[in-house]
Amino acid sequence: MSGTMRAATVVDHNTVEVRDFPMPEVKKFGDLVVKMHRASICGSDVHVAWHGFLNPEAQGKPGYPGHEGVGEVVQTLSPEYKVGDMVLTVPVGNVGGCFAEYQLITDKQVVPVPAGADLDRILMAQQYGTTLFSMRMIWPQIGNTGKKNNVAAVIGAGSAGLFFMQQALLLGFENIVISDLNADRLAVAKNIGASHVVHAPQESFVDKVMEVTNGEGADLVIEAAGYDSLRADAVHAVRKFGTVGYFGFPEKPGDVPFPSAIAFRKIARIQWVGGTQSEPGLVAFRDAVRHIHEGLINVGYCTESHFDLEDAPKAFEIARDQGQGKVKLILDLVK
Repeated sequence: MSGTMRAATVVDHNTVEVRDFPMPEVKKFGDLVVKMHRASICGSDVHVAWHGFLNPEAQGKPGYPGHEGVGEVVQTLSPEYKVGDMVLTVPVGNVGGCFAEYQLITDKQVVPVPAGADLDRILMAQQYGTTLFSMRMIWPQIGNTGKKNNVAAVIGAGSAGLFFMQQALLLGFENIVISDLNADRLAVAKNIGASHVVHAPQESFVDKVMEVTNGEGADLVIEAAGYDSLRADAVHAVRKFGTVGYFGFPEKPGDVPFPSAIAFRKIARIQWVGGTQSEPGLVAFRDAVRHIHEGLINVGYCTESHFDLEDAPKAFEIARDQGQGKVKLILDLVK
């Protein structure tokens, strides 16, 4: 392949641009070039662009920091994938390259897509896969929690928070409290099974959890928004001997205050999660593709907002504004 392609990239702090780049070429065993059909913007991409998490080694790289993508293999030096195969691309976020017309990637960072699958829906398997992997760390019990009227509470009704909410329902939690800054996202949460929604900041997440649980706190609290004050709220909202899961991206580099005394008194189990891309065999991503393709997980609300590649800077601005009510923003890359 020769010539140039278009790609969006974070070229500097607070600056997303779409530029021309040389077409990628396979070079070593296991390499693939994928013609990208779709990519979606993750909250961590917003942190990279605006909140001090720009990787200087990847700065300006084509497609950086995109790590949620789906497309077609057009070059391969891999025995596992042939030209024409459709794949979910799941590169590590700090070097990702999904916001490009073509992406050079290894066969260890892709997952097969079933024939005839809806690509808009399958694209969501990257984000859902990270939450699936994380929930297996946070709440390793299988099936029902073993007690009645159990309560899970989720901070953040973006795509990750809503995926956690759906998993909690599948695990047998009978009451779900979920909070967000945006009323439109909370309406989606209510529509797909939330018992109680909290419109922050005018409503208190902790107060609602205590109201629902008669002052005991939730059995499980998951922070999926990425703010330090909300990680503290998670500790305040969990019951004694309860579990707190931290999924949200750090708000900023460095150390931050934490309510360790309260966590200590509650004897809370606290689980930080991440690293889905390092799981041997990418099991969670493969399961995520299957779950979405088979309809186990609802992702329709994630597929409503599309942008052309050339409008990537605008899409990033909207993503920074909590999606302006949209749960997920998709870049259409194929021409």
